[in-house]
Amino acid sequence: MTDEKESTFLVTHVESDSAVLKDVHDGQVHTLSSNPGLTVDDALEATVAPDPPMEVTYQIVEIMEQRALSIAESEEPPTVHERELATETETGELAREERAGVGEIHVLTPPEEDTADAVSDVIDDREATLSRAARLGVNRVEVRSEPGVVSVRYMP
Repeated sequence: MTDEKESTFLVTHVESDSAVLKDVHDGQVHTLSSNPGLTVDDALEATVAPDPPMEVTYQIVEIMEQRALSIAESEEPPTVHERELATETETGELAREERAGVGEIHVLTPPEEDTADAVSDVIDDREATLSRAARLGVNRVEVRSEPGVVSVRYMP
């Protein structure tokens, strides 16, 4: 098969006989003609290829890595460092920083009265948030907040 594509994919939808993968690098969506045991919110390092002859659906050629991703809101407040990042960031802006080891920390600075909405936006936009987690090679996303500060922690 000449049209094979190796990438990182997020499983966005599954049925017993099919699944939908989103390439987390280019956003391309691939509908699989079978489901080899995938679960929604799995991240795959895989190779896919179009099914002949129409090449409308795809099949998985190889899965190099499969891991479950999760996203959750924590009861813990942002860390001291995350609060310091927030004070250096304009209201309504985003600060990004690599974590020691693997992952990133994103600190959002919504107006204080919009903090709960900002947390909901991050959690409700599962596909975008988990696509970012898959791209970063991490397994979980933890959202912490206090008025005016939302930290989104992408962690192994």
